[in-house]
Amino acid sequence: MPIRKLDHLVITTPDPVACLAFYELLGFEARAAGARYELHAGDFKINVHVRGRELEPHAARIQSGSADLCFEIGGDLDEWMEEVSGRGVAVELGIVDRTGVRGSMRSFYVRDPDGNLLEFCSYAGCKPGCA
Repeated sequence: MPIRKLDHLVITTPDPVACLAFYELLGFEARAAGARYELHAGDFKINVHVRGRELEPHAARIQSGSADLCFEIGGDLDEWMEEVSGRGVAVELGIVDRTGVRGSMRSFYVRDPDGNLLEFCSYAGCKPGCA
């Protein structure tokens, strides 16, 4: 049976208000879902657990700020980085060449309030072999 795609992933935060506000600033739609929250974008979601009140079952060693996530954006990466920066989000590393699931891409990096590393990438404008 083949695996099709990632449906959702889970991050844990001690401060859900700050976490949700940050991801909404990036364009995610936040929703309450019982004892947790959901952040929706594209055809996937991030489940947000509150530290100390994680749903069962959960990861064996929960640690806020240990995720390293990459999101493909639509549109121009330079413009997106300017938009994110203009919203007060500090860019940790400017645009660099990388390799993603579809090959060569360009990316930049930020951190969420818990320290998770977020990569935003685009395959547009990246010639084969750029990464």
